[in-house]
Amino acid sequence: MISRILEPEVMDCPAEALAYDQMDHVGVNRAFVEAWAKVVGSQHLPNGARLLDVGTGTALIPIEILKLFPALRITAIDMARAMLDLAKGHLERLGLTEQIDLQFCDAKNLPFGEDTFAGVVSNSIIHHIPEPVLCLREMVRVCVPGGWLFVRDLCRPDSEVELARLVELHAGDIQGTQKQLFGDSLHAALTLSEAKAMAQSVHLDPDSVTLSSDRHWTLAIKK
Repeated sequence: MISRILEPEVMDCPAEALAYDQMDHVGVNRAFVEAWAKVVGSQHLPNGARLLDVGTGTALIPIEILKLFPALRITAIDMARAMLDLAKGHLERLGLTEQIDLQFCDAKNLPFGEDTFAGVVSNSIIHHIPEPVLCLREMVRVCVPGGWLFVRDLCRPDSEVELARLVELHAGDIQGTQKQLFGDSLHAALTLSEAKAMAQSVHLDPDSVTLSSDRHWTLAIKK
């Protein structure tokens, strides 16, 4: 088993944020949102319900969510101002500034009360955090009873050989910074067993964490 090698917790360099934003996230983001929608179902999301997106980056996930549930209100947080600056531009161009509220804050210490949000989603923040259990505990705290937590992240492979295979398979046609970012993220990710242990440590069923692709695990559970 290869060791976890941490990435910087915050990707706040404008050049890195732009490189991330220019990567082709469409298929992965759409798969995330479709899987989340299938689990949650429209009956749990009345018009005007508030959703929290933790580690929103450039707000691509909230934008995709509103394509399916246009009456939702989404609070989208990140600790990288460079990411949020790009997100603001996306929302202004799409006319979504009233529906998506961007906030600069730390996912490990959310500035929201208990049971604030009808649901919490997060895509690919866990691998950025040295102690990700702190982040998951906060997600649980701010989610209403009966609300869904839907968290997906990369899954660290067993070997350097498998890591290199995944990089070539999913980023082989990309050069430079973007390819390096993907490889570094796989190195920084949790294994499936580590993700299950993290869930159990905050009193969630570890079986709510499953391998959802050749490079992702997903936690999906109702609080």
